[in-house]
Amino acid sequence: MAKIGKAILLIGDGLGDRPVAELGGKTPLEAAETPNLDRIALEGENGLLDPIAPGIPPGSDTGHLALLGYHPYEVYTGRGPFEALGIGMEVRPGDVCFRCNFSTVTDEPARLPEPACSLAGQGPGLVVTDRRAGRISEGTKELAQALNGVVIEGVTCLVKESVEHRAALILRGEGLGHNVTDVDPHEDGKPVLESRGLDERSRKTAQVLNEFVRRSFKVLSAHPVNAKRRELGEPEANILLPRGAGLAPHLKPFSDLHGFAAAFVVEVGLVKGIGRYIGAEVVDAPGATGGHDTDELALARAAAKALERQAFVLCNLKAPDLGGHDRNPSLKIRDIEKLDRLAGELLRLVPEDALIVVTGDHSTPVSVGDHTGDPLPIVFHGPAVRRDGVKAFGERAAGSGGMGRLSGSDLMNLIANFMGAKGKFGA
Repeated sequence: MAKIGKAILLIGDGLGDRPVAELGGKTPLEAAETPNLDRIALEGENGLLDPIAPGIPPGSDTGHLALLGYHPYEVYTGRGPFEALGIGMEVRPGDVCFRCNFSTVTDEPARLPEPACSLAGQGPGLVVTDRRAGRISEGTKELAQALNGVVIEGVTCLVKESVEHRAALILRGEGLGHNVTDVDPHEDGKPVLESRGLDERSRKTAQVLNEFVRRSFKVLSAHPVNAKRRELGEPEANILLPRGAGLAPHLKPFSDLHGFAAAFVVEVGLVKGIGRYIGAEVVDAPGATGGHDTDELALARAAAKALERQAFVLCNLKAPDLGGHDRNPSLKIRDIEKLDRLAGELLRLVPEDALIVVTGDHSTPVSVGDHTGDPLPIVFHGPAVRRDGVKAFGERAAGSGGMGRLSGSDLMNLIANFMGAKGKFGA
């Protein structure tokens, strides 16, 4: 077989969207100034991508797994283990892992039908007023340390902060299952939920989880970080809300699955964790914050450098997803223009014979504020692709491209084929 080529997969997190009235019926991607992405589309082969299947809203975890060739219905146990490993926590067999938010709650009576978690089992329920605590960016290390190491019913609770309001929780002890419901209601204005164990082993996990959440409210409400936030009129990060329970999955190493090694140049712990689970090199780019202020050019430089060492690089820009979740089209446009600058820098830095693929992991429409199952634009750019006449990178423009409509499970086969890394099937 000839020498394997090089490829970069650039993912704009939450890239896809729907028409926005205040943008004249355009999507944020269509309204943004994207000369570099438009050049890639003009010189490339375009299509639409369903990360999992048409109409199925992917999580960031299941979306990435599918794009990398791991069928999420077969391997996915929950987001928590990826989040924990991605931020540098040790994940052992039997650990039950959760992704978490530092959130703001009030003890105002909920007056809602859902069962509410209450302090020590007494008193009014806790109502979530801001699931992201104002997107807190300072003081979370101190808040996590205040909760780390708590022991409940012989189970050790390990906590570590991640980017902005995010964190991870590991429950380590005997007799734990991961089949528990979330305490996070996933919406502001809703009560904190009482976790339930859905099988015998998981009932103890739910009991420990509920007590941990109650204790987190007591500890964090009294913490100096929150005293300062009260003085400044900022939302308190006065509770830790876990969700996405899971056990460490069994994933085949990426190099064994595809025949070449990979590097991940990404910002958030979740995607770093996926990279570590599959044996990829995980690269930290200076100034890559995972927020609106991230240094997209630093991401591009780190990705180009990683491509010198590895045949395949995945680079994820988190920022576009944030504007979608915040229902803010102008923010999403600004962050898509960051993605455009990142793409332009890659065009400048990587070898001309390298394949560049640009897409998203899921759609996060500003009209919805959450992930949807809408297809994403995707473009393949490199000397081996057949130009198709598409002149701009966008959801509607991509629909007329030569690639047609793809499934996430097709993506790595297509990339490997362009790289010359696919052996012939049959004689």
